[in-house]
Amino acid sequence: MNSSKLKLVIHGASGRNGKRLICLGACDPQVQLVGALVRPNSSACGHDAGTYSGMNPIGLPIGPQWPEAFDSVIDFSSPDGCISALKHCLAKRAGIVIATTGLEPSHLEQIRQASTQIPVCLAPNTSVAVNIGMKLVQQAARAMKDVPGGADVEIIERHHRYKEDSPSGTAVKLGEIIAEQMGIDRHVHGRQGMVGKRPHNEIGYHAVRVGDDVGQHTVVFGMMGELVEIRVAASNRDSYASGAISAAKFLHGKAPKLYSMADVLGL
Repeated sequence: MNSSKLKLVIHGASGRNGKRLICLGACDPQVQLVGALVRPNSSACGHDAGTYSGMNPIGLPIGPQWPEAFDSVIDFSSPDGCISALKHCLAKRAGIVIATTGLEPSHLEQIRQASTQIPVCLAPNTSVAVNIGMKLVQQAARAMKDVPGGADVEIIERHHRYKEDSPSGTAVKLGEIIAEQMGIDRHVHGRQGMVGKRPHNEIGYHAVRVGDDVGQHTVVFGMMGELVEIRVAASNRDSYASGAISAAKFLHGKAPKLYSMADVLGL
């Protein structure tokens, strides 16, 4: 990024992550917040973005109106909201960090097409720790592909009661990484009843929803007589917000392409 401030839009500004993005973005000397966007019928409309997020006023009203000029967008909204933001970025040739989960194949195809014209960072999880964890999981899966007796893989994720998609986008991404390395094509979500012996060629997913848990992911590689467990947990949302802002800075000035947090972090 050049020396001038990054003109940044937060799309999904009234959500839990949106509020932390506003707080961290307002305090970042390299960032100028130029948009805090929500749906037209949101109760947050008209509020100062700073006071709504629990800090001092910053003179930026929350609302649905897109600014005339911006460099990058961070999207923590909904699948349909994400596509709407993507269209605005295409019109302005601006980069976008997509941290929204629950995306369907049709959404992903539109994102891939857009990445031929603008820089896009598709990030199911913007946490630095989670993305390092993904790298470790990739290495572990590669190493355990052909262990004697086979390795059973289970993914357990835990989030707050308000999360609408299940399993989490991060859990899905972890499963994709493991499946690619180990050649597994069967994905099972939970178990109930007489399901029989567990086959080796499957990945099991288990979603837990409790209280205000920010997010935890555990990957278990179980072998005969031993196991490897890789766990990443967040204690607050700043890990997601700071990672997303780093990704937005990374995209500024980059060529059109579909990037990941691994690119942002040099992994």
